[in-house]
Amino acid sequence: MFDHVTIRASDREASERFYETVLRTLGIEKDYSSEHVVEWRDFSLSPATAEKPVTRALHVGFVAPSREHVDEFWRVGTEAGYRDDGPPGPRPEYTEQYYGSFLLDPDGNSAEAVHHEYMRGNGWIDHDWMRVADLAASTRFYGLVAPFGGFALRRGSPERAQLAGLGGSLTVVSGAKPTENVHLAFPNDTNEGVDAFHRALVDAGYRSNGEPGERPIYHEGYYGAFVFDPDGNNVEVVNHNR
Repeated sequence: MFDHVTIRASDREASERFYETVLRTLGIEKDYSSEHVVEWRDFSLSPATAEKPVTRALHVGFVAPSREHVDEFWRVGTEAGYRDDGPPGPRPEYTEQYYGSFLLDPDGNSAEAVHHEYMRGNGWIDHDWMRVADLAASTRFYGLVAPFGGFALRRGSPERAQLAGLGGSLTVVSGAKPTENVHLAFPNDTNEGVDAFHRALVDAGYRSNGEPGERPIYHEGYYGAFVFDPDGNNVEVVNHNR
């Protein structure tokens, strides 16, 4: 579902050390590191700046190959001094076989290792949860993004809405303190699809954060467009056309 999810860290080295420590227990290793960004396939972090502030109140669930990996994620993290956000155990309120453990990163974002009966393959991120100021407004927004990003509204309630694709899910949850300053990118197979995404969202009244076009700063053939969601998070649809 996600092409990539990027967070901004107040202390890049501290956050990199956290994710490197705990993700390694799941068999997730860094793919790339520079002064600007560090990447674990579909998850990345960058240093916060005045123009791009720290990500807050985000929850990311990472794929764990087994329940034993979930246990190890939590054990290694807590022994390294990171804050517990929920010990390993079943969470049947999500699905019958759902088993997870939770830690807080240095900026207070929630990182989870999860194993369940519907594990998906394409990437390390199983799901994201975001708190939103207006659930109906955010559901409308992501419902408009959905056909261009390969996902759809699966279920909704007065408290939350889940949007899911073949490679993961995004849940928006009503909350007093919305998630801030996260970047979500969804894949599309054509440049025309990226163009259509941007046109549809801008025509619906949402703010552009970047016109459709090539971004060779990332790599040759990177074609993306950007809009802001109702809480000001940066949402992208991207085609890697070569």
